[in-house]
Amino acid sequence: MSNTMYIARSLDESLFEKAESGGAISSILKCALNTKQIDGVVTVRTKTKGDRFSGIPVLITNPDDLNDTAGSLHCSVPNVVRFLKEYLDGGFSKKLAVVGKPCDIRAIIELQKRYQTEIDDIILVGVNCTGTISPATAREMYSKEFKVDPNDVIREDIDDGKLTITLKNGKRITKDLLNLEKKGLGRRNNCQRCEINIPTFADMACGKWGTETEEKPGTFIEVYSVKGRSLVEEAISNGYIEIDKPTKESIATRQEKDRIETEHAFAQRAIDFDPIMAMSYQDRLAYWVKEFEKCIKCYGCRDACPICYCEICLLEANRDFLEAGVIPPNALFPLTRLAHVADSCVNCGQCQDACPMELPLSLLFSLQNARLSKVFDYISGTDIKQGPPLNTAMVEEMQIDDVFLDVSTLMKKIKK
Repeated sequence: MSNTMYIARSLDESLFEKAESGGAISSILKCALNTKQIDGVVTVRTKTKGDRFSGIPVLITNPDDLNDTAGSLHCSVPNVVRFLKEYLDGGFSKKLAVVGKPCDIRAIIELQKRYQTEIDDIILVGVNCTGTISPATAREMYSKEFKVDPNDVIREDIDDGKLTITLKNGKRITKDLLNLEKKGLGRRNNCQRCEINIPTFADMACGKWGTETEEKPGTFIEVYSVKGRSLVEEAISNGYIEIDKPTKESIATRQEKDRIETEHAFAQRAIDFDPIMAMSYQDRLAYWVKEFEKCIKCYGCRDACPICYCEICLLEANRDFLEAGVIPPNALFPLTRLAHVADSCVNCGQCQDACPMELPLSLLFSLQNARLSKVFDYISGTDIKQGPPLNTAMVEEMQIDDVFLDVSTLMKKIKK
């Protein structure tokens, strides 16, 4: 057993009943607001009550409003990180707790390295995740495969390779997730490749793995920092949550579930990456250039990317880097974006979600990120002390006389 691990439950009876795993996260954050540990909570809730496909990021400052955020929304893909940076000044003006999936937390850490979001006054509350489903895909899947009205679904659960939905009448229906994904349904492509399920780099990580044998629903919480420990201890001492220590068996179950899901992700990476890497250089370049020809230069990928932060973008028409008014743009458009953020891509999939032409952008970025990760021994967004490799010069690199990119030669190859 560990002093940094807890199985927690809300002592607020109404919240305990409403939440999926005992309501511990909501109660901890309620306590943090009431005791002035934080000024607000960045989290997700439905835009329209009862519509599980309309999740949006919100800033909560009234503790009672946290009741409306209890539970998971597997069929919404809100851009929490962009919301934090663009609308909340990156957390520099308020002390915030941010609730996010592993990819959300990783993106915030990458921005912190670039001084785009606050470090000391942001508390990162990570939630375990094995994938989300796009709203359009979810509606189609519920209608075609589950044979139900999507609006009748009040809860989803992804676990042990199964997707289980709960309807308003209490009926539960379970389908094999792999079979659904073979039909082009199920989780988003980037989620199928994601190898990080437990956000161990957050101030605290919360999830249901390891609580399966508990008599009452609970949340397995592991604390990784002083900030995280303070949140939990204040909630305990002020009577917001009750805790048990997880057993060795519970800890082992959590680890085993994480291992299995990680293996599945690496297997999917092989399925997606290997055919591309098996191509010759010329064929691979031709493959991507053909995909790039679909681009309409809407800037959706750039604007959705949580890592992009330049106030004046090199890709804008008035910068004279690319010829204005040309559709599709030169291949340097996506390649420049790739060069700027590939080392720090967190596989959130927001670029691909935003693309109206359905370019396989998350495949391109996650593939390149995986290759760079091996070269530089760098996993983006997991260590605040480790600088982005393409932004950080080593002593040996500083001693190189000159580094020159032969753009004219590159352009000739692309045009071919």
